[in-house]
Amino acid sequence: MGSLFLASSAGKWLGLVTAIWVQAICGNNYTFANYSDALKSLMSLSQLQLNNLSVAKDVGKAFGLLSGFASDCLPTSVLLIIGSLEGLIGYGAQWLVVSQRIRPLPYWQMCIFLCLGGNSTTWMNTAVLVTCFRNFPKNRGPVSGILKGYVGLSTAIFTDICTALFSSDPSTFLFILAVVPAIVCLSAVFFLHETPPASRPSELQKETQYFHIFNGIAIILAVYLLAFDITGSHGHIVSLIFAVGLLILLASPSAVPLYSILLSKPRSNSDIEQPINEPLLVKQANKPEATKAGVKLQDLERKRPSVGEDHTIIEMIQTYDFWVLFVSFLCGVGTGMCVMNNMGQMGLALGYSDVSIFVSLTSIWGFFGRIASGLLSEYYIWKFGTPRPIWNAASQVLMAIGYIIMAFALPGSLYVGSILVGICYGVRLTITVPVASELFGLKYYGLLYNILILNLPLGSFLFSGLLAGYLYDAQATTSAGGSNSCVGAHCYCLVFVIMAVTCVLGFGLDMLLAVRTRNVYAKIHVSKQSVASTADSSSTKC
Repeated sequence: MGSLFLASSAGKWLGLVTAIWVQAICGNNYTFANYSDALKSLMSLSQLQLNNLSVAKDVGKAFGLLSGFASDCLPTSVLLIIGSLEGLIGYGAQWLVVSQRIRPLPYWQMCIFLCLGGNSTTWMNTAVLVTCFRNFPKNRGPVSGILKGYVGLSTAIFTDICTALFSSDPSTFLFILAVVPAIVCLSAVFFLHETPPASRPSELQKETQYFHIFNGIAIILAVYLLAFDITGSHGHIVSLIFAVGLLILLASPSAVPLYSILLSKPRSNSDIEQPINEPLLVKQANKPEATKAGVKLQDLERKRPSVGEDHTIIEMIQTYDFWVLFVSFLCGVGTGMCVMNNMGQMGLALGYSDVSIFVSLTSIWGFFGRIASGLLSEYYIWKFGTPRPIWNAASQVLMAIGYIIMAFALPGSLYVGSILVGICYGVRLTITVPVASELFGLKYYGLLYNILILNLPLGSFLFSGLLAGYLYDAQATTSAGGSNSCVGAHCYCLVFVIMAVTCVLGFGLDMLLAVRTRNVYAKIHVSKQSVASTADSSSTKC
């Protein structure tokens, strides 16, 4: 009975809801700025050493290749269990150190535990994205926007809960990062499974309607978090009310599967629509081959699939389009990771004693970037066949502007810069995820996704570990305890300028990819239009 429910429409939507909850706790990798200063003082670290700790956290994502391989042979539940245990161990060890329950561990051991914590989210993300993309193959843009949107909000959720209830205490914050994701993932094990995708016009229309509901709930949640952040300090009662309201909003997506259960009813065979068995890309029908030579020629052609078809990993890395996508992704997320990892020191350099507001702003506006880019890119593909990489190109321009604003270090520039960087970082993550599946297929998507995510540790190492670390230490003053600090606009000015130039390079690569893939998106446009016309004709008959 339980398996029948999970395979039903309501079961599929319940799976998406639990996927949303998993993503809402998957942003713990972006919260390093909330406790980095505590680690720096407790372990007497230089800025370069602290940045290398953040790199170790991001290097954990490089081992996400393991989760990519595992996604082809292990069920979703096992991936979630592995991720939850890794996070419990990795962040649990950091909590023991910051809460001073144990003496500070040797530097190399801390690197290992941060790496474990970073790797935990790759198992959760792989489990969620692969399963949901297979459950909703014709709505990859909205699915990516919703799921990645909640990842963006998760940093603000953790930060605001800790600020409201525990006065931004770093040790309590790390305890929450260790325990809450483990509980959520172990709960999701029972509900998140692969189910048959929608195949009828009415089902596809219902999916679109439900996605609008999910987006509406997410936007209300983001505005709620933003209102809490910009209204300043709050009393104990107001903070408790905020926390209760936040939990209600996080639980509200479960109304969709409940509504689906109430709406579902048995239908006679005459009412059942015929399924649509149309692929995402409209393909030409293969002509029968008359000779053996023709068959052999056809087999040889299949060994090199065209862009838009399923690729093996070897076939994918042999394509020019993959490397253009990979490097442009590095330009965007690498520089974004640098800002998020160094936000604590950037705020202190400009005279801000509490940087939690900037961490939350980056997270919340990152959500708006994720949601908006998922919806708009999907709409413009359906309406005009606009290549999705165009939105990545636009985000690179906006991100470069954000870095230039922060380089000038004018009053309020860190507020504006953190908002712009958050928006553009969210766009990059949301757009690149469906682009990869549309260009190279879903068959090996778990591994493909984790190869692209290699850009996170690589970008963190290049821009945060090397660029920001060396340039900051070159201008910092060493204290008696061994740590160092830098105050003033000059501390990160050159870092911001170099990252702005990098974004201009990324813009050029994204525009090149948009031009090269315009035929793929033209085919997707035709496919979506044909599905929409079929749905319209079905509703007219009814």
